[in-house]
Amino acid sequence: MAAPRPYTLVAELTYRCPLQCPYCSNPVNFQAMREEVSTEQWCKTFSEAADLGVVQLHLSGGEPVIRKDLPDLIRHARQCDLYTNLITGGTLLNTENLQQFRDCGLDHIQLSIQDTERETANLVAGVRSYDKKLTVARLIKQLGFPLTLNVVLHRFNIDHVPELIAQAADFGAQRLELANTQYYAWALENRSALMPTQAQRDRAEEIAREARARYRGTMEIAFVQVDYFSAEPKACMGGWARTYMCITPTGEVLPCHAAQVIPGLQFDSVRHQSLTTIWQQSAALNAFRGEAWMQEPCRSCPKKASDFGGCRCQAFLLAGDAAATDPVCRLSPHHEVVLAAVAAAEQEHVPLVYRNSKNSEKLSARP
Repeated sequence: MAAPRPYTLVAELTYRCPLQCPYCSNPVNFQAMREEVSTEQWCKTFSEAADLGVVQLHLSGGEPVIRKDLPDLIRHARQCDLYTNLITGGTLLNTENLQQFRDCGLDHIQLSIQDTERETANLVAGVRSYDKKLTVARLIKQLGFPLTLNVVLHRFNIDHVPELIAQAADFGAQRLELANTQYYAWALENRSALMPTQAQRDRAEEIAREARARYRGTMEIAFVQVDYFSAEPKACMGGWARTYMCITPTGEVLPCHAAQVIPGLQFDSVRHQSLTTIWQQSAALNAFRGEAWMQEPCRSCPKKASDFGGCRCQAFLLAGDAAATDPVCRLSPHHEVVLAAVAAAEQEHVPLVYRNSKNSEKLSARP
């Protein structure tokens, strides 16, 4: 079977970050992954990605602005004709480095916002960052960058969706992503603390739907569903290793940011093989391509060609088997696990576990 063409590459340049967000998608054992890919290796990888057909490059982390070579990486991405987006918490941005990134060819900036209320925003970020983020959002627009605001929605801020939409419009954002928390990595550790109620989610979606019509033509509004409240699985990342790849700070090529949680898969690194070889021949990337791996009820389901059985990482985390039907599907024999998690989240109010080195070491040491 010929490997599909990749269109999107997420380059996680570092796991270092000044924020401590409890829903972070970085692995809980990030503290053990310290040897980052070099400037030269990243540039080589960007060139190979362009040759494979990649058109969109997202520079992510952690906080990618921590990398001192970020201007060089942006400059090389421009030479490769990759549309380059910086995904950032914003706390390290200023006029000087933003101008430098613009001059190097950066196309777009995606800025994370935790809330419209200072106290809640700082609580969720784990540091005092609210005021800095507001300053940076306006500075990004002043310097002429297209701006996407990303807000991860959860119990603490989902009732503030009207204010979040108004704030994005005030900043002049071209796009607002209202992304309900997806429960992997740190978010899974905090699931009971973060998950909103079904009623909260329904209200937020209705408000977003109405606003989408109101702002059509001036600001795009995306509302990412909560998997646990859906009776049908999503086509995660457009299918396993079909159009999307993520490369970790240490060079492993993944089909999504969470895939390393699945045991038994050995993800190859760009330190040792070319990206082309990995994309085409990696046993891990080929593990869930096609349909041969599917179990029932996916194997007989008419939707298997569009939802691909749902999320492989979620299947492992909730059912203990990465080849199982995603338990969010109402037809999954493990669907009760999802229902139980939703019920527990409505009743439990537990402390947040922050993403930081101390907690990373503690969670990594668990048996």
